[in-house]
Amino acid sequence: MELRSLAQELSENAYPGRGIVVGCSEDKKYAVMGYFIMGRSSNSRNRVFVEEGKGIRTQAFDPSKLEDPSLIIYAPVRVIGNKTIVTNGDQTDTVYEGFEKGLTFEQSLRSREFEPDAPNYTPRISSVVCVEPENNVFSYAMSILKSDKGNPESCQRFTFDYNNPVAGEGRFIHTYMHDGNPLPSFEGEPKHVKIQGSIDEFTDMLWTNLNEENKVSLFVRFINLETGEYETRIVNKNK
Repeated sequence: MELRSLAQELSENAYPGRGIVVGCSEDKKYAVMGYFIMGRSSNSRNRVFVEEGKGIRTQAFDPSKLEDPSLIIYAPVRVIGNKTIVTNGDQTDTVYEGFEKGLTFEQSLRSREFEPDAPNYTPRISSVVCVEPENNVFSYAMSILKSDKGNPESCQRFTFDYNNPVAGEGRFIHTYMHDGNPLPSFEGEPKHVKIQGSIDEFTDMLWTNLNEENKVSLFVRFINLETGEYETRIVNKNK
């Protein structure tokens, strides 16, 4: 699979929707993850990321303008033990609760499917990053739950596992191939992309290359592979 420029992937796509990128820093010292949201409607754009415990949640920037919270207000990031869960919806809670019950990432998501937002049937994209410094473990997995070419009667489920990630490389998955009506769902494996720079450089690269009109919020986290400690950056268009 071609190793792509993440900056180019973003700058050439006006509407990838919501996206998750996970990988390993160039110096192999950090697990790297990012999550962004975009929006075309005023309801989708009326959001910010705020920290909540070790994770984050979305909230309305202007509560008086909030229309339908069902698919836009959720916790994209939660942490349980040595696992960091990042998703584009309330399935973050599904995975978290599944881990509490001893289920795997894939098993936890068996109870969910794509979003009920006809005619788009937006895919649910999810990831989990596991960092165990004491055991020298760094691995991650990604999942997409999508309709079968827009058929709401058929849900396709794909899970991708990555162990001992290569320095300076990662995977990128997003909800839509590009803008459209209806919006075309992501296809294929998560894209193989370069991971470059410090946390601030990586954050700036992502935010700069997201479409100016459609971008809403960005979350980036670097987890130290030797200590498990992490740094987080949050960028909100609404301030």
